[in-house]
Amino acid sequence: MDDARWARRSAVRVVPPAQPRKLVKVPFVELADGRLQGVVSSGSDIERVYVSSITSGTHAYHCSTNNNRPCGGLRGAPCKHLEALADEAVLQYGLGRVARYLRVEPGDGVETGAELLRGLDTRHEPSPAAVVFSRFLRHLSYLEVPGSATPLPELHWFASTGAGR
Repeated sequence: MDDARWARRSAVRVVPPAQPRKLVKVPFVELADGRLQGVVSSGSDIERVYVSSITSGTHAYHCSTNNNRPCGGLRGAPCKHLEALADEAVLQYGLGRVARYLRVEPGDGVETGAELLRGLDTRHEPSPAAVVFSRFLRHLSYLEVPGSATPLPELHWFASTGAGR
């Protein structure tokens, strides 16, 4: 499809993941708002999830439950939820793209997100979890929408009046 036709559509191209990944442990991962962020399932409680993030550039990290309770694994270093998030981000986007987004040069032999994370000069800094969790819930709601070629009104971001065409 040429660029002019694509620009008039309310749909975006879906970029396939760099590698296949399982969504059970990390159902949602994104590079957005200047952070690598996402939702990570709890290993001990099926009803609990963690919202984890690493800020681009500063490499500040945070992890808390969806109820804004701090992760018990944050003891002066990134927790296992952040490592899982970084690993899945590398599967989803590729190591190069994640490293560029976080503004870091991966060292020799770095292949996983957890290895990339261990090479960062990190510090803990609380960040808002509500926006990330809300986006995750919104993505889940789209799974319930039956397949159709008809545009979804809430995804039709720009009203088209036909003027100027």
